Amino acid sequence: MKYMPLKTYSPAAYCDTPINEWAPEEIQAHIDFQRALGEELAKSGELIDAQGLAFPDEARLVCSDGRSAAVITDGPFPETKEFLAGYWLVDVESPERALEIAARASAGPGPGGKPIGEYIEVRAVMGAPTSDL
Repeated sequence: MKYMPLKTYSPAAYCDTPINEWAPEEIQAHIDFQRALGEELAKSGELIDAQGLAFPDEARLVCSDGRSAAVITDGPFPETKEFLAGYWLVDVESPERALEIAARASAGPGPGGKPIGEYIEVRAVMGAPTSDL
């Protein structure tokens, strides 16, 4: 069963200090934690992929009708401090295992080494529907 735990950055959700105000060693500790979790999941054979994502100011929206040139813009994006920061793609035995992984990721260290308790959305990966409906 494939699942995608999604790491959402939301300062208000877990601490009062935005990540760009963390001390360099606190950021490094958080990155080290994420890497160690990825290595653990790779060793168990559960990890398919894990990546961090660029900040929203580097994102682009693309819209096309398939006939004319695509419209590519840098927004509009909602005025929010929340954004999708990264993901894991895992292949696990049960939904409960996907939730366990998300709980571990949620408890990564933040300022002062305290677990940040960030929100991790867990979504099942669905296959494409068949054409013989």
